[in-house]
Amino acid sequence: MNDRAAAREPEVSLQTWLAIIGASLGAFMAVLNIQIVGASLDDIRGALGVGSDDGGWISTGYLVAEIVVIPLTGWLSKAFSPRRYLMANAVLFLAFSAACAFAQSLEQMIVLRVLQGLAGGVLIPMAFTLIMTLLPPSRQPTGLALFGLTATLAPAVGPLVGGWLTATWGWQYIFLVNLVPGAVMLLLLWHALEPSPMQLPLLRRGDWPGIATMAVGLGALQVVLEEGNREDWFESAFITQMAVLSAVCLVLFVWIELRSAQPLLNLRLLARRNFGIGVLAMLFLGMAVYGSVFVLPAYLGQVQGYDSRQIGIVLAWTGLPQLLLIPLVPRLMRTIDPRWLVIAGLGLFAASNFMNIELTVDVGGEQLMLPNIVRALGQALVLTPLTALATGGVLAADAGSASALLNIMRNLGGAVGIALLQTFLSDRARFHTITLGETLSRFDEATRTRLDQLARRFTEQGAPDPATALAQATASIADMVSRQAYTMAVGDAFHVLALGLTLALGATLLLKKPGAKAAVH
Repeated sequence: MNDRAAAREPEVSLQTWLAIIGASLGAFMAVLNIQIVGASLDDIRGALGVGSDDGGWISTGYLVAEIVVIPLTGWLSKAFSPRRYLMANAVLFLAFSAACAFAQSLEQMIVLRVLQGLAGGVLIPMAFTLIMTLLPPSRQPTGLALFGLTATLAPAVGPLVGGWLTATWGWQYIFLVNLVPGAVMLLLLWHALEPSPMQLPLLRRGDWPGIATMAVGLGALQVVLEEGNREDWFESAFITQMAVLSAVCLVLFVWIELRSAQPLLNLRLLARRNFGIGVLAMLFLGMAVYGSVFVLPAYLGQVQGYDSRQIGIVLAWTGLPQLLLIPLVPRLMRTIDPRWLVIAGLGLFAASNFMNIELTVDVGGEQLMLPNIVRALGQALVLTPLTALATGGVLAADAGSASALLNIMRNLGGAVGIALLQTFLSDRARFHTITLGETLSRFDEATRTRLDQLARRFTEQGAPDPATALAQATASIADMVSRQAYTMAVGDAFHVLALGLTLALGATLLLKKPGAKAAVH
């Protein structure tokens, strides 16, 4: 938008900015609660006395509820009014957060996490929708920069906050920590959001077939992605059934939405060139952001033996620089074509992953600082201009649909990325273990020499007899092979992430220049 057009726009009041800040704070807390709980999941499992298989539903329940409620938010906020709907769900989110801290059993925790996800899932698209409806086009990049902090900063600092709170005060505080910023959020929303009348007749005219097929389809898909690796994918009858159910329901949902006079989501927005490409790029971005947050802690924990607090410190170098960088992006967008900012950001993000391809067991937190800073630079440059390009020209009436589609694709991208990487890491670690094992043989002189050296060391350390010392030496070499194989698998995973970001970069080359009329096919 040129300066003359911007000058004709009304000034944005302080009250409006307070509403945007309050809503963005809520979205930040909702996204943070994905990673902050993941960092402390072992402590929660231990306190509740459950194993890792059952305990996984503590995270899965939240994610399933969140992704189901996101598409409903635009419709329900119109029915109950944005102020009532947002504030009610903010209160519920805080109430269920506090209740999670006092859960006494796995069943209680899962139910409370589902309810927390249903409320938290509202906070994310509502922040986006308010930015698109309350701010004029020239100010939307600033609002989107605030929203960008929720999408890229929260996943990066989540492990740091979760690890520190758990180590300092106990896992309960990863839920109780929401209360203070939540109180600030409620005060801002209560003061700044203008009341508006409810439109309850919309509930009767709701796209109920679309709602039902969407909720079941997305919910089943999220279960497949979250639980698939743990259940050995399609070797499990449960995962197969969920996958079929998801596919059938989502196909029906698309058919219903394209034929409905008042669809839950306006899928025709995907025919707009910039919006369709933006949604695709958002999918890859979600895969890369959440995939990186999954792969790096897995390496640091399994190979380097870092605890959650130490892992959080390493990941902080991808999050904290963004606090300084993202607020500058709206200014850059005034002088630089946003397309070039997106391309530069995706290029830097891809480069940060390429820098980790040749990972070795000797690489720790200090050596990872530079790639993490490069990644921070890339992430800071991507989300705000990409969202602005995707939503440029979208009418206010379609803001809810645009918000839902972009946020769903980012969340699904994260779920798909983590699910694929879990299986990929297991398969590649197994492959590298076999490959490395073929180079080792008791008949090989170097192997025999290494075994003898280790056996002598274990004897000096108190092994009762030569046979025991040799067994300990053999186990030690097997552990070295396992660590090296997993490290090589992690390098392969970073390679895949880099290639995915390169594909996203290629897609963004097709984006139309801002201000140009979007193509509708």
